Amino acid sequence: MRVVRVLSAALLALGLAAAPAAADASPSPSQDGASAPTQAGTSFRTAAEIEQGQPATASGSTGDYLYWSFPADTGQRPTVKATVKLPESHASQTWQIDVYDGLRRRQACQYGAQTRTAAADTSSVELACVLRTVRAWSEPWANDPLPGTYYIRLTATGVATADLGLPVGSEVRVDSHDIGGSAAVDGSLAEPLVPGVATKPAEEREDAAVPAALEPEGGWASGWWSDRWVWTAVGGILAALAGVGGYALTRGSGRPSRAPAA
Repeated sequence: MRVVRVLSAALLALGLAAAPAAADASPSPSQDGASAPTQAGTSFRTAAEIEQGQPATASGSTGDYLYWSFPADTGQRPTVKATVKLPESHASQTWQIDVYDGLRRRQACQYGAQTRTAAADTSSVELACVLRTVRAWSEPWANDPLPGTYYIRLTATGVATADLGLPVGSEVRVDSHDIGGSAAVDGSLAEPLVPGVATKPAEEREDAAVPAALEPEGGWASGWWSDRWVWTAVGGILAALAGVGGYALTRGSGRPSRAPAA
């Protein structure tokens, strides 16, 4: 019974230790006080900055390229969703959403409707792109997602000439699922991958680019911590407790009192 009590106490302590790691696995909501952007950029340099969990809207014309940027950190699997509100009367249109990393390398979508065709006179079209998990480190030749700024590009392809310039409305949102230690690697970047650039506000315009101001809530991950540390410790402690319990069950009660002395 004593061994059972020890095992129960140890498991309870490990559960309390793992609770913060489990809590960190859920994405944090956007700040209520942050104002959502109502315009999109027309290039990488002018991309509108958005936080994860923050919806952004923009008006444009069919045929325009619309750009937004957002930060993604180690262990996150971002999901980019976009809704395009089309004019009342239009021909068939194909809309596409692309995501690029800080080096402007196009990132493949694991799944999701990245490209969709809206039939004539359809009121709206919805797109989605689920990226691969952001890694803390990668080989230089690989195209793995790395922590830093990511760019969203929304545009229509194969548009009929009569539809070019028609007004459209768009809404984008980025949410992430924290994968945790299962995606951890033995390495980290010294700095986030090219944080990106954004133009200064009109009142401070000097035709000069400045580093993007966005970063994940709480700052960029240091790269060394993951919940693998918790579960490695859990495994080690459980193995030690199993050894103690096995010894207690198999050692017996000692030499019988009536056994002759050697």
